[in-house]
Amino acid sequence: MHLQKNRIPLIVLIILSITTLLHSQNTLKTGIWRGVLKLNDSIDLPFNFEIKNSADKFSINIINQNERISVTELVLKTDSVFIQMPVFNSEFRLKNSGNSLNGVWINRSRKDPVSIPFTAVYNEPRRFLMPYKNHALIKERWKVTFEPGTKDEYFSVGLFQTINNKVFGTFTTETGDYRYLEGFSDDTKFIVSCFDGAHAYVFKAERRNSALVKGHFYSGKSGHETWVAVPDAQFDLRDPYALTFLKPGYTKIDFSFKNTEGKTVSLSDEKFKNKVVIIQLMGTWCPNCMDETKFLSGFYDEYKKKGIEVVGLAFERTTDFNKAAGNLIRLKTRFNVNYELLITEKTGKDQASEALPMLNAIMAFPTTIYIDKKGAVRKIYTGFYGPATGEKYTHYVQETTTFIEELLNE
Repeated sequence: MHLQKNRIPLIVLIILSITTLLHSQNTLKTGIWRGVLKLNDSIDLPFNFEIKNSADKFSINIINQNERISVTELVLKTDSVFIQMPVFNSEFRLKNSGNSLNGVWINRSRKDPVSIPFTAVYNEPRRFLMPYKNHALIKERWKVTFEPGTKDEYFSVGLFQTINNKVFGTFTTETGDYRYLEGFSDDTKFIVSCFDGAHAYVFKAERRNSALVKGHFYSGKSGHETWVAVPDAQFDLRDPYALTFLKPGYTKIDFSFKNTEGKTVSLSDEKFKNKVVIIQLMGTWCPNCMDETKFLSGFYDEYKKKGIEVVGLAFERTTDFNKAAGNLIRLKTRFNVNYELLITEKTGKDQASEALPMLNAIMAFPTTIYIDKKGAVRKIYTGFYGPATGEKYTHYVQETTTFIEELLNE
């Protein structure tokens, strides 16, 4: 009888211990974390994120430069954490150990989903852990050559600045930019990274005098390119308005595709008549398209009553209508898009050119077509320079606003 009485507190203690353990596993530590994607055996992609908790609802801010990507779709089950990225079709599947998270990031935006190992540690605000050596300022503008000396050689403009011992900036190409890159540079090395839910980038190089040499660009699990760079304040890329154009004999564009509700929308519809129309060739898998959609959403809301219409033609990485519609609905919700997004049921640049045979070629997503009130094509802009490009983005916004107002006043 004496033994039986002593068992009760022990059982209660065990139950309380299990309950406490389960509760601790079904929560996340709030504050700054450092995450690392293991792209391959020798390349890590680090980034920081902040976990917040409001009214027992967890959210995450992924940090790239001054960008904050808000993630609200989190599911906690005992010691498991499932995180669905916004807009892009990717997710984290993790085990929560209190001060660490371990698991995988799965990118489903490709035909064959890619799984990359992921770890994170709590209360580590540094992106790169390497010690600085004689910190060196980075030049603001660079001429960059990717895949130098090969048939695949192409050029880029590197736009960077040094703030508080950190390097911020991006690489711009004729098809867009690599969004918000963050890292450091000293007398011997240069390294920056970015993770936005769709793309995982690491750029690294050696410093030799004023040049960056032996550069390597790693993208996701298998992407790799070499690069070199030299300071060049004058170098620029080809005019983005000169790359895609109407074929001889054409003055107008026409199309008919279904929106997310299955209704067919044509450029010849009444709602587009006597309007200035912006056509956005895009895909929900494309980070530059995400940046442009964010801009166009606000621009459309401001100028709709003045006589503009915007319509997006989506070239998804699936020909399945329902899957594509789901992707677009997520995008519309994320950026409060009030203009039409149409599903082409086509993929890639080649099929985009087939869908719009009046154009010479589609070189990039996004590509933006500007049409006047009479239905004539006035400009076609290849790529998009987003907010990470700084002055380039500011110039684009001012130039576009001025041009649209001129078309409205015609």
